[in-house]
Amino acid sequence: MLVPVLAALAATVWSTWTQRNSRKSGDGAELAGYARFREAMEREHSASDPASDVA
Repeated sequence: MLVPVLAALAATVWSTWTQRNSRKSGDGAELAGYARFREAMEREHSASDPASDVA
């Protein structure tokens, strides 16, 4: 019975430790980076669209 109790305690400590920074940072930086990535991909595809070259 000691092993499951220690495993649950370790899981609780680990989950608390991993969530400590997510409350502070938020998703703003990640979303801004994704928006820049998406814009760059759209510019690349619109500049040289292989489907329009074939037709």
